[in-house]
Amino acid sequence: MSRHSKWSKVKQFKGAIDAKRSASFTKLARELTVAAREKGGDPNMNVRLRVAIDRARKASMPKDAIERAVARGTGSGTDAAAIVSPVYEAYAPGGTALIIECLTDNSNRSANDVKLALSQNGATLASQGSVTYLFQHLGVVRIPGGLPADRREEVELELIDAGASDIVDLDDSAEIRCAMNDLSKVAETAQKLGLNVESAEFEWIPQNLVETDEEKGTQAAELIEELEALDDVAHVYSNLA
Repeated sequence: MSRHSKWSKVKQFKGAIDAKRSASFTKLARELTVAAREKGGDPNMNVRLRVAIDRARKASMPKDAIERAVARGTGSGTDAAAIVSPVYEAYAPGGTALIIECLTDNSNRSANDVKLALSQNGATLASQGSVTYLFQHLGVVRIPGGLPADRREEVELELIDAGASDIVDLDDSAEIRCAMNDLSKVAETAQKLGLNVESAEFEWIPQNLVETDEEKGTQAAELIEELEALDDVAHVYSNLA
């Protein structure tokens, strides 16, 4: 998602998109499956899975649906091998760049849906590697409400010792960034410190943001919203300012 937009309309898209993502059992199930596939089905040993389960529960996802999604990831489900994770790169309005991560059981469907959304919104599919170099692939732990002000220095030092490379304060949350292989340790440390971990995932962070005019910025935000609404799309990352 793009951040720090200077237009209220563009900012509003982020809240709407996040709400839709949280409410989608399909997306939550696929996140559970991938987390279980990567690090195993025991949430006590897999912090990404533990966080994903917490998010699914907060969204009132049924317990049996959570268990099926985890079983699918560990290989004990009937369709365990079905989920794949294609990544698409694109150029959006205003010269902005997009990385579109999918979780799907049908690659042809997800590719067609993504290409259609791009073509209908003034964007073009890019060749592999032509966009990703503009981003850093990092582990990101999200803390709604930010770090506690009364013990911030102590918390920051503990997180840095665990592998955090940067802590970014946003309007209503904080991002703890780290190398990908340090994600589990940083997330576990955050939880031990009593922080409310909303998510712990690998994300594409833009190295520089691209300024556009309001028209192009709104077009890019509308495209991101349309992509995020697709069931097969897990995340969309942008360098829109």
